[in-house]
Amino acid sequence: MSHASPHAAHDGAHPHAPHKPDADDQAEILDLDAEVLAEHIASITAWLPLETKPRQIVDLGCGTGAGTFALLSRFPDAQVTAVDTSAGHLTRLRTRAEALGVADQIRTVPADLDAEWPDLGRPDLVWASASMHHMADPDRTLRGVHDLLAPGGLFAVVELAGFPRFLPADAPKERPGLEDRCHAALAHHDAEHMPHRGADWGPKLAAAGFTVEGERTIPVNVDGSHSSAVGRYALSSLKHLRSGAAHALSPDDLIVLDQLLDTDGPNSVLRRGDLAVRTERTVWAARRA
Repeated sequence: MSHASPHAAHDGAHPHAPHKPDADDQAEILDLDAEVLAEHIASITAWLPLETKPRQIVDLGCGTGAGTFALLSRFPDAQVTAVDTSAGHLTRLRTRAEALGVADQIRTVPADLDAEWPDLGRPDLVWASASMHHMADPDRTLRGVHDLLAPGGLFAVVELAGFPRFLPADAPKERPGLEDRCHAALAHHDAEHMPHRGADWGPKLAAAGFTVEGERTIPVNVDGSHSSAVGRYALSSLKHLRSGAAHALSPDDLIVLDQLLDTDGPNSVLRRGDLAVRTERTVWAARRA
């Protein structure tokens, strides 16, 4: 299980062939996700209805550490256990932790939470961002988190309520609605392969024995002019859209997408001044009695 952005990029070397994202591509987009949405993630950690500052935190599906470092920024005295299936992601996380001087506060644990769980201690906060929908049996995972938490501990589930959009609603002008068509094709794919994406986790948390203390959907709107990373984030994301939606798009749509993805061309997404990151994320805060 890995923390996952709603998408993972491919290398784009063969634009008309399907691609499977490799670990470096996925790590890059997770890092961009963390950079572009840093203030948004911080607002979620600030909203959590915590009775006391957590001392022991587990980040389930930590990826390259977006949640881990946001939580340590909010709770600088805490210890975090970062869990992921990807050794490459955990190595990247440890390298950043050393650069930030917080390596002694982070323990990385390679684990597949659809299998047997390792010893993760007795945390008073468990964080799972964009990872629960990847579980083969999420109800089992929720019960496992309930049993893992210290009494009175909090479980924060963060999930994407909508895929990011980057282009203005009327752009590219020659193909309005291009992103919507790409996202519709990907949503159909995800409905078959990740049936829990978009789930209402409130009832599932209650069924696992939690008391749901809060639910909040937070809009995201990051102006590209305020962050140089937005263009690179859009490029990686649109590559993923191109890879996953090509079968459902018209030849004209594919031509426009390829122009946006051609970093040397005049229509490259990296040359646009009108990009933004628009999406929503929903967070549930649930307490073990």
